[in-house]
Amino acid sequence: MHDTSAPAPHPVDQILPPQQMATYGLQHVLVLYAGAVAVPLILGGALGLSAAQVVLLINANLLTSGVATLIQTLGFWKFGARLPLVQACSFIALAPMIMIGKEYGVQHVFGAVIAGGAITVALAPVTSRLLRFFPPVVIGSLITIIGITLMPAAAIWLGGGNPDAKDFGAWPNLALGLFTIAVTLVVYARFSGFLGNLAVLVGLAAGTAVATAFGLTDFSQVGAAAWFELSAPFAFGAPQFGLAPALIMALAMLVIMAETTGNCLAIGQIVGRPATQATLGNAFRADGLSTMIGGVFNSFPYNAFTQNTGLIALSGIKSRYVVASAGVIMILMGLFPKLGALIASVPRPVLGGCAVVMFGMTTVAGIQELARVKFEGTRNALVVAVSVSVGVLPMSFPALFAHASGPLKLVLESGIFLGAITAVLLNLILNRSEREQAVPEGATATH
Repeated sequence: MHDTSAPAPHPVDQILPPQQMATYGLQHVLVLYAGAVAVPLILGGALGLSAAQVVLLINANLLTSGVATLIQTLGFWKFGARLPLVQACSFIALAPMIMIGKEYGVQHVFGAVIAGGAITVALAPVTSRLLRFFPPVVIGSLITIIGITLMPAAAIWLGGGNPDAKDFGAWPNLALGLFTIAVTLVVYARFSGFLGNLAVLVGLAAGTAVATAFGLTDFSQVGAAAWFELSAPFAFGAPQFGLAPALIMALAMLVIMAETTGNCLAIGQIVGRPATQATLGNAFRADGLSTMIGGVFNSFPYNAFTQNTGLIALSGIKSRYVVASAGVIMILMGLFPKLGALIASVPRPVLGGCAVVMFGMTTVAGIQELARVKFEGTRNALVVAVSVSVGVLPMSFPALFAHASGPLKLVLESGIFLGAITAVLLNLILNRSEREQAVPEGATATH
């Protein structure tokens, strides 16, 4: 007799029961929420927008983040990497958007966003051909840099979320974060299966419960938020298109594509489906299309959110449909602001506690990739040493590039971009032969 049963789907393509998908998806949303709403909050404050306009930006951002996540995870035609990539507003574009808004006005911001998205779609076939410049030594260095450069965000959340606040770093904040770390580790170490995979969600829930018991949470925004609100297209008026703003945003999108490359390679390694040239091209097109949609609906450029890479590494849940369910939750949050306000009530120190674990797991994924690389008799150690060091410079001491301005400042402030460029160039210069890029016998390289 022949076995007629269908082969088991790849973990990336696995469809879990609805309850599990919703719960795992909620974990992703809780992890990304604070970072996702930071872009509209900072931009609105910098451009002097009213409170109502900032709320509109936040709702629009959540709605289009959900749509962008669905495009990237589910995909159609040549759009979408079809990997578990959570999409949200890119911090890389924040400084250029503030620059454009102050110089030309908010309508030019959205015009530049639409133009930047269109340029990204057009350049996708060209930029996707760069994959051959990312052998294991470059990939491992890049993933390690991603994990390390995320740590300041974890530290800021752990201290309370606002470094200028009087109670930043106060012992109740640190204790709350430490408690959350402890709960997350205990659940992850002692339980397996469904509950073990929910270690981050359990940690967030336990930390929030303790914070509530000690009066460290604020649910006032839930009552003040509207039940239903739909962001209308072009709420700030018809977008304005100018050559200079479009070029500034195009440069930002090039940096975003470099980060998308790193995130695709990292996620591909973690879930066991290495990114190919086609994967990268589809991911870039999805970034570009989502960014264009963002510009229409009063939102911003999108890319894969690095924060969620660590969650996939920690939970072991590799399904892109789980991340798609996170996209659906974000769409609901954009349509029903009370839901968004409830999730926003999770205290920052609680988020920081979980982030310490998750971002550390991203760094470990990079170290595991570097373990595949042959160091003896090669110059790979030099490639890793210099690229990782350069990659963490903007994070470790931001004032180092304080005198840079304009497009150069945009590039120098991205540690991931700097580290990637350094690793690629050093690998090309120092490792001229395939022999020097070989991996130990039995290991599988990613090309």
